[in-house]
Amino acid sequence: FLALGDMPCAQACFGVAGPVLGQQVRVTNLPWVIDSSALAARFGFERVALINDLEANAWGIDALTDEDFYLLNPGRADAAGNASIIAAGTGLGEAGLFWDGQRYRPFASEGGHADFSAQSDLEIALLKYLRRQFGHASWERVVSGMGLVNIHSFLCDHRAAPVSDPLAARMATGDAAAAIASVALEHSDPLCSEALDLFVHLYGAEAGNHALKIMARGGVYIGGGIAPKILPRLQTPLFMRAFLDKGRMRPLLEAMPVRVILNDRTALYGPALYLAAAGD
Repeated sequence: FLALGDMPCAQACFGVAGPVLGQQVRVTNLPWVIDSSALAARFGFERVALINDLEANAWGIDALTDEDFYLLNPGRADAAGNASIIAAGTGLGEAGLFWDGQRYRPFASEGGHADFSAQSDLEIALLKYLRRQFGHASWERVVSGMGLVNIHSFLCDHRAAPVSDPLAARMATGDAAAAIASVALEHSDPLCSEALDLFVHLYGAEAGNHALKIMARGGVYIGGGIAPKILPRLQTPLFMRAFLDKGRMRPLLEAMPVRVILNDRTALYGPALYLAAAGD
C-alpha cells in the first residue's frame, strides 16, 4: 500500500477481527498475530493503533451520509442515546456507541461468540446439530457467512434433502454462502430460501438482543458485507419481526431506528477517525 503512492505516513491504525489486548491481536478466524509495536518498528511509524474491526465500523459511521443507509425501522423521531452495531460477514461482529451527552464513544465487544439461544423447535434442532459439529454453539455459527452454510447443511440433514446439482456446482466454484444466498434470492431452490429466511430471522433476533443489552435507544446499525447483498430479504417482515419479538420490551425496541449500512468502506473510514479523535 505504501508503495502505491509517494505519501508519507507517520501514523497508522488498523481494524482487526479479534479482541485487542495490549495492542496485540490474535485474529479470530485466521492464524495471525498482529502486534502494533512490531508494525511500528518494521515500517518506521511513529505510532500504530489497533482497534477491533467492529469498533472501526462504529467509528466510521460518523463519516456517512443519509444515502449510505437503508432505513428498516424509523423508530422515534427524537431517538437519542447509546447505539449498537452488529455486522455479519466472515464472522459476527458486535460493538456499541456510548452516548456521553455530547458525542458517541465507540467500544468493542465479542458478543458474536456468546451462546446461541434457540427459541423454536426448529432452532433447538439446529442448536443440537451445531453442538454435535462444534461443541460450543455461538451466534457466529449461525449469523455469518459460515453461519448461512451451517444453516443450509443443517436443513439438508434435518429435511433429508440432498444439495441440488446446480447449487453444488456453484458452491464448488465460489463462495458457498454467496452461492446459497444468490440462489435463495432467485427463488430457484426451496431449501436455500428456507436457509436464508432462517438466517435473516436469527440475524434480527440477535440484533434485538444486542440492542437491549446496551440500551440502544439512539439506534441500531446493521453492518458487514452480507446485509447489502440480501437487502431484498431484510426488507421483508422477517428481520424486524424477530428484532421486535422480545415480549414486554417490544415498545422499547419499536422506538429504536434500525438502519442497514450500504457503504462498504465504513470500516476503512473508522480507523482514520479514531486516530484523528485520539489526537484531539
